[in-house]
Amino acid sequence: MGSSAVQMVCVAFGVMGLIGVIVCCALPLWKVSAFIGNNIVTAQSQEGLWMQCVKQSTGQQQCKVYDSLLQLGSDLQAARAMTIISCMLSGLSLLVLFCGADFTTCVQNEDVKPKISLMAAVGLMLAGLLVIIPVSWSAHNTVRDFHNQLVHESLKRELGGCIYIGWAAGVMMLLAGGLLCCFSRPKSSSSGGTAKYYSNSASATNKNYV
Repeated sequence: MGSSAVQMVCVAFGVMGLIGVIVCCALPLWKVSAFIGNNIVTAQSQEGLWMQCVKQSTGQQQCKVYDSLLQLGSDLQAARAMTIISCMLSGLSLLVLFCGADFTTCVQNEDVKPKISLMAAVGLMLAGLLVIIPVSWSAHNTVRDFHNQLVHESLKRELGGCIYIGWAAGVMMLLAGGLLCCFSRPKSSSSGGTAKYYSNSASATNKNYV
């Protein structure tokens, strides 16, 4: 597979990862209420980075934005920051990759294109890590509270869909960055060396000393 085809695949993975991060950041599906015991649940609680929603059994849904940033936990504040940075970094990396890709003519210098692709690869991998860390942190806290006997059953939560979307988006961007690092190496120069020989001038100099 040529480098152009690999770069197209990486662009596709990066775009899907970016869409996943945006969905993960926007939807309030990081935590959902757990159905424990024999109680009949008529409403489901859904929590996200920006709001908390209650979905009734009739299909109606009411959402409320968090009142104050200072009232949020440290994991939620960090998740907000890292997901936003991941969105910005992945979008910027995709633009850089598109400019330095072999299937575009934005950059004419063929020696610079591999360096631009490597920069985009590093950005995509960092963006992938920045989305995997908060979703894994939130998943750890959710599972820990779920198995904690001191937490009341009404306060226990399960993993929401955004956790899995965040993991998938992070893996896609890590895969795209890894492929770019493997296939975007600088091309070796075809010249055998940089040494130059001036046989004519050397022979002329030798004649002057005779």
